[in-house]
Amino acid sequence: MFLLRLLLKNAFRHRLRTLLTIVGLMVAVCAFGLLRTIVDAWYAGANASSSTRLVVRSATSLTVPLPLAYAERLRAVDGVTAVSWSNWFGGVYVTERNFFPQFAVDGASYLPLYPEFVVADAERTAWLRDRRGVLVGRTLAAKYGWKVGDTVPLRGTIYSGTWNFTIRGIYQGADAGVDQNQMLMHWGYVNEIQRQRFPGRGDSVGVFVVGIRDPNDAALVGQRIDTMFRNSLAETLTETEKAFQLGFVSMSEAILVALQAVSLIVIVIIMAVMANTMAMTARERLAEYATLKALGFPPEFVVKLLFGESLLIAVIGGVLGVLVTLPLASAFANAVGTLFPVFRVAPETIALQLLAALAVGVAAAAWPAWRSSRIDIVDGLRHVA
Repeated sequence: MFLLRLLLKNAFRHRLRTLLTIVGLMVAVCAFGLLRTIVDAWYAGANASSSTRLVVRSATSLTVPLPLAYAERLRAVDGVTAVSWSNWFGGVYVTERNFFPQFAVDGASYLPLYPEFVVADAERTAWLRDRRGVLVGRTLAAKYGWKVGDTVPLRGTIYSGTWNFTIRGIYQGADAGVDQNQMLMHWGYVNEIQRQRFPGRGDSVGVFVVGIRDPNDAALVGQRIDTMFRNSLAETLTETEKAFQLGFVSMSEAILVALQAVSLIVIVIIMAVMANTMAMTARERLAEYATLKALGFPPEFVVKLLFGESLLIAVIGGVLGVLVTLPLASAFANAVGTLFPVFRVAPETIALQLLAALAVGVAAAAWPAWRSSRIDIVDGLRHVA
């Protein structure tokens, strides 16, 4: 207790300098946390993927559809337990700024493959019965003030025309990592309209989602599927859901690397600033440390004083940085809308923020502590004169 009071008095002996150091550390820790959270948001889709699902798409390009007739053949593959499919709808709600993911899916087979989408039984039944009905995520519904029964008009970009859908259910995620910004409509309804408007362009799907019995057999099942359709008019590329999601992330790999580099540079800069602060502190107190040694205090006591003071400032700045990060992350998520479907400060990020603050505290005090512990008593006392 005595040592803690002594550290507090020493730390705030120069209040302005200490407060500015704390503010700098707080800003650095906050920036580090926000940048880490942005990087995590890019990987949210991959992290939320299931190891029991495979994605089958065209080997040529994701924009090339596959025939619906593949579904029956996929069900016959050894190791496959379920098959569903989806198409990217790509509609516009009011203006292009209101972007959110929209998928035309086969509801009866799609929801069992995604148990993380939690829907009330009554709403699930209502959606399955209404061909013009849609399911929307809770976050998406809250953003636009939608409720069950509302009509949502979408202007088609891939599927031309104006589409009016009725919200029949609102799903929520089984955990915080589930994307709750999606809209799911019936593939059958979209396909029917597509066939009426453009005969010959229906009965095709963007991707098949395949459930497998054993995640350890994912590679083997994928190989069986791709071998089955080899040398056909529409060859397939089968990959795990995580690999499929990481394929999108890799398109922005350079940006993510830059963000990670900037987050580390921020910490290094504040480490240099704090090291300078501690060096100034040690230099100003050389006479005091020499006096302590003359009174019989061992060099280890001086080391404890400097490390303790540095860690105390680092902990205060780190905790404040974490506390500021949470509301700023929430404000940022609201500002960017559905660009990041899952944007939250993960516990691991908070732990890294605090660890970075402690690392700055230790590194900043290392050199001044070592130098002060080795000071000669006579040389130190000369500063008194």
